[in-house]
Amino acid sequence: MTAAKERRVIALVEDHALISIGFRDLVEGAQDLELAGLVESVDALPGLGRTLDLVVLDLRLADGSTPEANIAAIHAMGPHVLIYTGGEDRRLIQSAARAGALGLIRKSSEPDVLLDAIRTAAAGQEVFGTDWAAAIDSDDSLADARLSAREREILSLYASGLTAYSVARHLGVSRETVADYVSRIRRKYADAGRPAQSRVDLYKRALEDGLLEGPQ
Repeated sequence: MTAAKERRVIALVEDHALISIGFRDLVEGAQDLELAGLVESVDALPGLGRTLDLVVLDLRLADGSTPEANIAAIHAMGPHVLIYTGGEDRRLIQSAARAGALGLIRKSSEPDVLLDAIRTAAAGQEVFGTDWAAAIDSDDSLADARLSAREREILSLYASGLTAYSVARHLGVSRETVADYVSRIRRKYADAGRPAQSRVDLYKRALEDGLLEGPQ
């Protein structure tokens, strides 16, 4: 009875099938972990119909979602978040740290290291590592504009080149609402000493804060 109560229920958000299969095979061999499912987006998590202790989240998904928006959505459902990535984008790692993820684990990690990180995060404890420590402790010269998750979502869409009308249609809100958000975003960046008066400025700020991926 006690062992059953301590079993942690987790899910993986990952859009690469081969990585998902390897993750599934590893976790299913752990007696103290239960894999509720593998999904390709955060929006698909409610469809699992389970109460989760932890969501293991790919840092960059093909649907264009941001770490901040994804982590905020997962936290609203209740679970903790552990970032699972193969990349080294410091800005995205920093944004995940600011959004409240408990740590980061590399896809190249040894199986025992990955399982230990999952167990630690599922228990609500922070997973420390070189990448995570660097993201948290980095002396970043850029002041945080303290955008909300919704503001970051709108900025990522608007700064990527979409018109206010297109952003409004995508989010199911009015054009005026989008315009109000953009004005608020500009004001917050100005207050942080990082003016963003033009669309080009907003694009630069979005790049700086890891909301957009720059040209390769």
